[in-house]
Order: sequence, then structure tokens, then C-alpha cells
Amino acid sequence: MDERYPIGKFSPQAFYTPQEIASHIDLIEKLPELLHAEIQSLSDEQLDTPYREGGWTVRQVVHHLADSHLNAYIRLKWTLTEASPVIKAYDEKAWAETPETQAEPALSITFLTALHHKWVSLLRQLSDSDIAREFIHPETKKNQRIDRMIALYAWHGVHHLAHISNLKKKREWK
Repeated sequence: MDERYPIGKFSPQAFYTPQEIASHIDLIEKLPELLHAEIQSLSDEQLDTPYREGGWTVRQVVHHLADSHLNAYIRLKWTLTEASPVIKAYDEKAWAETPETQAEPALSITFLTALHHKWVSLLRQLSDSDIAREFIHPETKKNQRIDRMIALYAWHGVHHLAHISNLKKKREWK
């Protein structure tokens, strides 16, 4: 198994059915609760353990999820309110090194909980024409549909949960 991609790399589809979209939104909704359950019994030493050689610590992964999903929410809002906007990219590795990423993970879990409530509320109200709206990623210069974004961030949450759960299994942590 590739420790970088424990559930495999994201493999986008050309389009997603309403049922697939609803399933992905359900995964986004559940992430904060699942993340909290996965890390609640970990000590500071365990939180500061990288999930793989050269990888982020569990603590950084939690804070990364908050940063990444905040950016996804903002990108969604741009896409709903502008015609094919060019979104803003960010340096996720640099963001994982800012000082608050050493704070208690509860900070980002609380933030994710509120953010995901708002995000999921919006996602569940999107029309078919909203789902088909597109943004342009500045690095790839490609148009990306909202349905793909929803699938990507559902995968993203499960991907990072697997980093943490696999580390716990490997180290035999409870």
C-alpha cells in the first residue's frame, strides 16, 4: 500500500449522478465527527507523529483539513457568484507550517464542524444548473465542475482519515 494514498488517488468521473453527489455530501457532512472520534484518545506525542516518513504529523493533518476545506468552501462561493472564476491556489505545505498548526486539534475540529454545517447546507440546496457551474484552476488552466469538487473533497476527507487510522493500526494505538 502507498502510505501517501491509502485509499488510492482521486479518480474523477466526467459527471456524477444525483445519488453520487448526495453520497459525497454525506461524507463531507460526517467528516468532523469521524475525525474527532479518530483522534480523541491520542496523546500529544501521538498527535505529533508523522503518518509516514516525511509526511505531516497527525496534528498537521487535522489543521490541513480545516484549511483545505475552508478554501473549498470559498471556491464554491466564487463559482456560484461569478462566471467561471479563476480560483486562488494556495501553498498547502506552507500553510501546514504556520504557527497555529501546533495548536490543539480541537481548534480545527470545532472550526470544521461549523464550516461543514454551513457548507453542507449550501451543497444540499444546489440546483442541477448550480452543480454544472465551473471554475478554472490557475495551475492546470482547466475548467472544473462543482460536482467534481464535491467528489474531490469527499475523497479528501476519507483520504486523510485513512492516514490517521492506518498510523494508529501500524503503531497499535487505541
